[in-house]
Amino acid sequence: MYILECADGSYYTGSTKNLELRLAQHQAGEGARHTARRLPVKLLYYEEFSRIDEAFYREKQVQGWSRKKKEALMQGRFEELKKLAECKNATHCAAFDSAQASTSQDTD
Repeated sequence: MYILECADGSYYTGSTKNLELRLAQHQAGEGARHTARRLPVKLLYYEEFSRIDEAFYREKQVQGWSRKKKEALMQGRFEELKKLAECKNATHCAAFDSAQASTSQDTD
């Protein structure tokens, strides 16, 4: 799993079996559409996994994170990850809490 920074400052998160090859593809404009339109790209972070399905799972997890949470990960500020995952939107949290309550009642 890897995170790139594009020329426009955006982040791209991906996964691959061969990081060196994939980076070359991104730089050549043969990677994802997002990176091809925002060259050059720079590798900021990567994690290695023994299985590609684990890397793909992690890619999807990190793709859903906020920019601040990705930056905390890349900078090794792991203690901040949980805090950055907390809901800060009262309306969203209320809807989430309500959905959780009705789901737990259905399974009781």
